[in-house]
Amino acid sequence: MAILIVTHSMDNEAPRAVTRALESRGERVYRFDTDLFPTELQLALDERGGGRLSGPSGVLELSEVSAVWYRRNSTGSRIPKELDPQLRKPSVEESRRLVFGMLAALGVFQLDSLETVRRAEHKPLQLALAHQLGLEVPRTLMTNDPEAVRAFAASCPGGVVTKMMSSFAVYDERGREQVVFTTPLGAKELEDLEGLDLCPMTFQERLTKQLELRVTVVGERVMAAAIDSQALPKAREDWRREGAALVEAWKPYTLPEPVRARVLGLMDALGLNYGAFDFIVTPEGRHVFLEVNPAGEFMWLMRHPGLPIDEALADVLTGRAARRLGPKPLAR
Repeated sequence: MAILIVTHSMDNEAPRAVTRALESRGERVYRFDTDLFPTELQLALDERGGGRLSGPSGVLELSEVSAVWYRRNSTGSRIPKELDPQLRKPSVEESRRLVFGMLAALGVFQLDSLETVRRAEHKPLQLALAHQLGLEVPRTLMTNDPEAVRAFAASCPGGVVTKMMSSFAVYDERGREQVVFTTPLGAKELEDLEGLDLCPMTFQERLTKQLELRVTVVGERVMAAAIDSQALPKAREDWRREGAALVEAWKPYTLPEPVRARVLGLMDALGLNYGAFDFIVTPEGRHVFLEVNPAGEFMWLMRHPGLPIDEALADVLTGRAARRLGPKPLAR
């Protein structure tokens, strides 16, 4: 039997770390770098869901797969860009459909299934479920209506910040990456909301921070780390602006038990076996939920402050730790 890791060849150290943890448990691991498909890796699938993968990791009979870690996808990215767009687009789409179809047909435990991840990524759903479970959430407006934004801002004495629901970057004329961070809005920005009619955004009340938390949940295991984002001026609204400078400053953190229980309740409601939560801790000690990323990064937390996330993933993938097999509806 084998555990299938679905990622791409430019991924960071995470797949290798989890592979080592799995192999130390006596498991065979097959790495499926999706960017190599269909150009450098072959997949054959029959009408019964059987078949094989053939690529740099050797040959894997799909009947041997016992579990899947779905981490990243870049299927079709190496199909030549010079190909006629009318041909390249369907080539990418057919490749993606075959990969996702294979995963759907495997019939084994997946951490986490594509359908579960896609549902859990919806930020409005996350906030609604978190609120129902008793987690504190910031006042939030997601809209393309400038007048609604101005009215919302007027009702927030501490001001507002804006952010995007998806993670992406834009590139300037010199090819430099410009990431969209959480940004406070002043009177000038609120007056000029040009472009909102083309792209809705998320607006939230601005909260005073003492700490920011990254809470990584794997199965039933909750591992929290804290950063003093107020230590550097550029990190005060979004610690990621100074992520490299702060990377060694992360410290272990113990969540209050009621918050921990509600975090696990949200994982149950979303059906996730892996989730990377972001929280704000206010000077008064309130723990305010911001979001959960079903595929968030974690390698820096394994180094600082040394959270055993790879070991926890290996335990769930091998069935040594409890698994969630789907979303659990909230009691009404």
